[in-house]
Amino acid sequence: MAIRFGTDGWRGIIADDYTFANLSICAQGTANYLKKTGQSSRGIIVGYDTRFGSESFANTAARIFVANGIPTLLCDRSASTPAISYNLVSHDAAAGCIITASHNPPEWNGFKYKPDYGGSASVDIITELEKQISEVSELHENSKLPLDYASSSGLLEYVNPVPSYLSHIASQIDIKAIRDAGLTIIVDSMFGSAAGYFKGLLEGGSTTILEINDQENPSFPGMIQPEPIEPNLRNLITKVTDNQVDIGLATDGDGDRLGVVDNKGDFISTITVFALLCFYQLEILGRTGPLVKSITMTSMIDRLGEEYDVPVFTTPVGFKYLGPTMIRENALAAGEESGGYAFRGSIPERDGILSGMLILDLMVKTGKSLSQLIHSLRTKTGPYYFNRCDLSFDSYQRQSISERVQISNPTSLAGRLVTGRDTSDGLKFLLDGGYWLLIRFSGTEPLLRIYAEGSSPTEALELLQAGKCISGL
Repeated sequence: MAIRFGTDGWRGIIADDYTFANLSICAQGTANYLKKTGQSSRGIIVGYDTRFGSESFANTAARIFVANGIPTLLCDRSASTPAISYNLVSHDAAAGCIITASHNPPEWNGFKYKPDYGGSASVDIITELEKQISEVSELHENSKLPLDYASSSGLLEYVNPVPSYLSHIASQIDIKAIRDAGLTIIVDSMFGSAAGYFKGLLEGGSTTILEINDQENPSFPGMIQPEPIEPNLRNLITKVTDNQVDIGLATDGDGDRLGVVDNKGDFISTITVFALLCFYQLEILGRTGPLVKSITMTSMIDRLGEEYDVPVFTTPVGFKYLGPTMIRENALAAGEESGGYAFRGSIPERDGILSGMLILDLMVKTGKSLSQLIHSLRTKTGPYYFNRCDLSFDSYQRQSISERVQISNPTSLAGRLVTGRDTSDGLKFLLDGGYWLLIRFSGTEPLLRIYAEGSSPTEALELLQAGKCISGL
C-alpha cells in the first residue's frame, strides 16, 4: 500500500490500511528522512491523541526511532497537537510525530509529521518524506527497540507536554483580566485531547468554566466526527441557551481547531471567527502585518486588508501551504475555513486553545458580547455569510465528478454574475460583490466539499444548491 500524506499527514481506517505494520513503515521512513537530512541527532518528539490505539501506535513509532539511534521524547499522556508542536520547538527537536486523525470519524487514525518550526510540513518536505517511506515499503526494512531498554540507555525520555504549553498560551494574553472578568464559559472538548486546557488556564478567578464531553471516549458519541461545526455542537448550543452563558467554545479531536457559540446560542461560522480575530489584532491591539487565508476563507479578510492597508495572501487548503507562507511573510495571522487559526508570536500551526483565549481577550478588552462584536465587524466589512456541505460519493464516481465540474462554465450563479475562475485548489467561481462558490475534493476524507459565501444566509444556500447541481450529486 502506498502511504500518501493529504492536507495534513497520513490518515487511514484503523485495522484496514492504518495498521501497526504500515505505521512502522511510516516511522522508519521518517527516521530515514531525518538521517538523510542530517537532523537525527537533534531528536524527535512523539505524541498522541485520545483515539483508539493512539498510545500503542505512538509507542511503536518511538521504538522505531530509538532503534535508529534517534533521541526520542515520548509524551506520557494524550495531548493536543498544538501542545506537542509547541514542545517540539521549545525542546529544539528536529521533528515531531503525532498520532492523530484530527477531526475525522472515530474509525480513523493518522500520522502527522511536524518539522522543527512546529507547523505542518511543507509540500517539499512531504514529497521527500513520502519518497523515503516508499523505499522502506519496497524493502520492508524496520526494527524496534524495547522502550524500557531505550529509556535506560538514555535514548528515550518521557515528557508531559501540557504545563509548558499552557504557560506559553498564558504569556500571549492578559490572562488575569480574563480570569477576573466574571464570564461564564461552557467548553465542549468533544471527547478529545484538549480537555481541561481552558479550565487549567482560567480557574482561580471570578470567571466560571463549565465543561462538557471532557472525558476521553474514542467513539466520540453523539457526533459523526469530532469536528467543531454546528451539527456536532447541538448539546453545546442547548446548554449555552439554557444557562444564559457568555460564550461556548469547542475544540476538535486533537485541539487544533475552534468552534464558537455566541451568547444568544447561535453558532458563529468559522470564517466569521477568523475575521473577528483579525479585526481584534488590527483594530483592538493596533498591530499590523500581512494576513494569510486559504482559498475557502471569507472575503471579509480581503476587506479588512483594504481597510487597514495590509497585504492578504491566499493559498490552497491546508497549513502545509498556510504555515510556510505565514513564516515567509512574517504574517500577523493565518486561517482556514476548517476552524484552524495561527498567530504571530506562537508556532505557525492551528491552535484551538490560543484562538479561544484570544476571542475571550477580545470580549474582555472591548466589554462587548460576541454578537455585538460581530455587528462591529460587519460595519467594517459589509455582509458576508458562509455555508458548506459535504457530499459522499463512491470512489468510481470521482473521475466523472471532476470532469463534470471542470467543464462547467456558468455565466451566473444564484443571480450573481460570474467574474472569474480560480483552479488553484478545486474550482472556485468568483462572483460580483466579492462573493464566491468553491467545489473541491477533501484532502483527508472521501468527500466532495462545496463552499459558498453570499450576501445573506439565503444566497449562500442558493449557491450551495447550484454547486450540487454542477457536481451532479
